[in-house]
Amino acid sequence: MAVLQLQRHGARFPTLGASLNIVSAVGKLQRVNVYNHSAMEFLHSFDYLLGVNDLVPFGALQSFEAGAAVYERYSNLVDADHLPFVRASSGKRVVDSANNWTAGFSAASHHVYQPSLSVILSEEGNDTLENHMCPNGGSSDIQTAEWLAVYAPPITARLNSWAPGAHLTDVETHALISLCAFHTAASASSVTDAPLSPFCGLFTQTDFAAFDYAADLDKYYGTGYGSALGPVQGVGYTNELLARLTRTPVRDRTQTNRTLDSDPATFPLDRTVYADFSHDNTIVAIFGALGLLRQPRDLSTSKPDARRTWRTHAMVPFSGRMVVERMTCGDGKEYVRVLVNDALQSLEFCTPNAVGLCELPAFVESQSYARSNGGGDWEKCFSADAVQS
Repeated sequence: MAVLQLQRHGARFPTLGASLNIVSAVGKLQRVNVYNHSAMEFLHSFDYLLGVNDLVPFGALQSFEAGAAVYERYSNLVDADHLPFVRASSGKRVVDSANNWTAGFSAASHHVYQPSLSVILSEEGNDTLENHMCPNGGSSDIQTAEWLAVYAPPITARLNSWAPGAHLTDVETHALISLCAFHTAASASSVTDAPLSPFCGLFTQTDFAAFDYAADLDKYYGTGYGSALGPVQGVGYTNELLARLTRTPVRDRTQTNRTLDSDPATFPLDRTVYADFSHDNTIVAIFGALGLLRQPRDLSTSKPDARRTWRTHAMVPFSGRMVVERMTCGDGKEYVRVLVNDALQSLEFCTPNAVGLCELPAFVESQSYARSNGGGDWEKCFSADAVQS
């Protein structure tokens, strides 16, 4: 048996762009002298102290606990000669998450096994754990802007009525909703000790549902199925995954690092546990390349489909993960099973009515998109007439 885990970094501070909008919005609210709603009163004494980009302590804990959970679930696969092989993209929060994961794995084994981060893939070069090498990939800016114009104005009007003269914009309203989560995560010391930020009290469940849908649109049209060149950005990792499952050399012509992937020291094929650390946009692209979590119809930018299967918060939350298991069953055949945040995937693209279990040869055969000439639609990432999202 072998286990291959792909994990997003843990909870972090807002990115620079989000931080700028948050600081602008908070500043506008704090310049108001008299509020018309008691939910705003905390702003008189609030200090915004969040950092930018890096992990928060709770995010570090998430990765530590994830490493411990892998040891507890798969300890029978590990011995002194078969320690987990760990890779990470070079972003600081990703590297820190990988190191926290190895610490958690080690602690769970009472430090009998002490895996280390073996390979850091530079985000400036060929890197299957970072989606940055498809110039024609496009973005979700159009779709998210259209939805913002639908859902945000009533919320913005309400906040501005509570804080006369603040003149918040819809973009700033969106940033303030995100601050509920960022401020809560930054203040949390554990899953059970995470007091809600007072910013959460400014919004309703309907507001949060609309904000949540904005994230669905962002990922779906960014690197998901709604982007013509979204899934191709996950092809390189998919071909690495197939190489590990079949214990054969990587066949790929996309964003793989050929030097590292051809060296057994930096891309071994004989390990029983692999752990890779990445970002949400890249993991979404990998889901698309694999054929996981398909959405039956494109997402609307005017009204959420309550029956949609594409739910970003369930797919790539902070520290979210995909686990691919290769196992030998009683019939002597090798099978593949895939879990996304512990939810068993049906793998209907592999075998109809597979119920989450697919024979290894059939799984490999199902990956025709990634295996096609070793690159799917990779050439379209650079062609002048490529169709973009």
